[in-house]
Amino acid sequence: MADRKISIIVGGVVIEADMNDSATAEMVWQALPIDGRANIWGDEIYFQIAVSANEENAQETVEFGDLGYWPPGEALCLFFGPTPMSRGEEIRPASPVNVIGKMLGDVDVLKSVVSGSPISIQAIV
Repeated sequence: MADRKISIIVGGVVIEADMNDSATAEMVWQALPIDGRANIWGDEIYFQIAVSANEENAQETVEFGDLGYWPPGEALCLFFGPTPMSRGEEIRPASPVNVIGKMLGDVDVLKSVVSGSPISIQAIV
């Protein structure tokens, strides 16, 4: 599959990310551009998107900078630290997510984003 990069613009912050080769990532890629409003849950930003996918190699914990798709909420998730469900420093979503990519650069800038901020995901071509 071709190299697929996206731009995430939220609360005055711009982050680039690489999408992986999963079927869920392909569904999200085909739905671009995507706009919404950020919800904050610990060090996670999530928002509902118009993609409906089942679990695909779903993970109970994720890595710093992972992009995830949360099947129960049909939501895109940006992980940049512990959530209220985490134990210690692990990054634990509310329930398993499909990891669809990895954010690049200084992901800590997402800590400045407030709930309700507009969020836009676009393909970088």
